[in-house]
Amino acid sequence: MRAKESNSSSEKVRRPARDVIEAVLENMRENLEPLKYSTLAPSRYVIYLHPAEYARLEGIIEVIRDQTIRALSEEVGSLNRPSRLKQYARWFLGGETRTSGPQVENPNGNWDVELLANPDGDMPEGDILVDSELVLPASPDLGIGERTRLVTTLHSSHGTTRRHRVVDRAAEPATPKLFAKLEFDDAQGHHSFDVKDSITIGRGGSSHRVDIKVASSVDVSREHARIRRDARTGDYFLIDLSTLGTTLNGRHVPRGYDETDGTKRENGAETLLPDNARIGLADTVYLNFSLVRQ
Repeated sequence: MRAKESNSSSEKVRRPARDVIEAVLENMRENLEPLKYSTLAPSRYVIYLHPAEYARLEGIIEVIRDQTIRALSEEVGSLNRPSRLKQYARWFLGGETRTSGPQVENPNGNWDVELLANPDGDMPEGDILVDSELVLPASPDLGIGERTRLVTTLHSSHGTTRRHRVVDRAAEPATPKLFAKLEFDDAQGHHSFDVKDSITIGRGGSSHRVDIKVASSVDVSREHARIRRDARTGDYFLIDLSTLGTTLNGRHVPRGYDETDGTKRENGAETLLPDNARIGLADTVYLNFSLVRQ
């Protein structure tokens, strides 16, 4: 009797492998970028599964990957195919038969799909987390480096949650004249980092990739704050992404995101960092920021 109960519990959280493919397709549709003459689709996807779920599917991971790539190509074809109503309207009105509107395309030409076991132990069995990356082109003439838009979708028994964020990779001059230093103490000791680009700070996790990991209590968010460097001026800005807040020299900075229907979107709020500053993460960990002039 006990064995049957155990099997029933296991089956309750077990997802069919096709759910992984559907989760990737939903994420792709969430991360489309319309342009004037085309619509860009993200080309890279990283899927995280609970270690037990990954172990169950490990023998067919390559099959899932191949079928996910096939499904992405078919989805793009479906998005580019006009509906029967539009086809009839063109025929009735004597218009052109080709599809209208920007066509969806993969800017890299190939799909990059990777399935991994969640390394952080923060996902219940049965959850599917998908990270997609859409690389937006750099504009060196405007001093804007490569920008990557990241969309994370988490499919759980409670529904689907989404997070949108953009990471700037500044177009660095041949010899940078300015950089910053960041020093702090956490549960693992003292740390010092040179900051020459935009960085994200927090406790991190499979769904929250950060550049600087802070070993602290849960008061510090997994993705707590971002420091953004403006490539044109060399100025650094602080962006609060946390739940319990971020301070600059003892004063709270405005929250850098809005949350609607379970989706977090950055709102552009940021605060200029002075040459020397003390940054507080939920009044728990403090980082000393200093600008270094060469």
